[in-house]
Amino acid sequence: MTLLLLAGTGDARRLAQGLADSDVPAIASLSGATRQANALPLPTRIGGFGGEAEFRDFLSTQGITAVLDATHPFASRITLRTAAVCRDVGLAYLYHLRPPWSPGPEDRWTMIDREEDAAQHIGPDQTVFLGTGRQTLDRFSNLEGRRVICRQIDPPTSPFPFEGGEFLIGRPPFSVPHERDLFTELGIDVLVVKNAGGSASRTKLTAAADLGLPVLMIRRPPPPDAPICDDLAEALDWAKRQ
Repeated sequence: MTLLLLAGTGDARRLAQGLADSDVPAIASLSGATRQANALPLPTRIGGFGGEAEFRDFLSTQGITAVLDATHPFASRITLRTAAVCRDVGLAYLYHLRPPWSPGPEDRWTMIDREEDAAQHIGPDQTVFLGTGRQTLDRFSNLEGRRVICRQIDPPTSPFPFEGGEFLIGRPPFSVPHERDLFTELGIDVLVVKNAGGSASRTKLTAAADLGLPVLMIRRPPPPDAPICDDLAEALDWAKRQ
């Protein structure tokens, strides 16, 4: 038995440690979105599979018997493909999907469905903080002309894709005081965030609530029609049983 852990989140890192501590034969896979990702305590491959045919070939040649998907809640293309392939070839599959964030009484959230919808809620003179990463940055092109700050882990390899934008380099985790001071220093008027869930990256939302800043919260894509759990211990127990 060899389990494939699709990683790239803090939850996946904790699962990898649990698998290693339990001596579960496993391989971790990282998409390579972060150029200098921290090492995992499992044999790790880095980079996309190249497509469905290549993914099927990897599963076969590596003798994979189960797949634990702990990718980002917005990595829907990878998750939908993985769930479909596992169902087709008869492999055990579990999607670990951490609970989404819910607004508290001090939060000023507006829910939106797509990145492109953010511009409808942002004035022409407002300064925008994008906590959404660079992968979907082009979808915000209708914010051109506003001051738009996008935080990412790695230094950019190309210019900002539209006028008025700038990159801010930073590696998490970030504390609430750090985020509060940062938003004040930058003169941020509104945050745009994906509903990724998790405690580590919620600090920016707490800081926004402290400052009374509005947040545009992008809803999650639909999950696959497949087994799903939101508890790390349950996911690890499932892996041990395979």
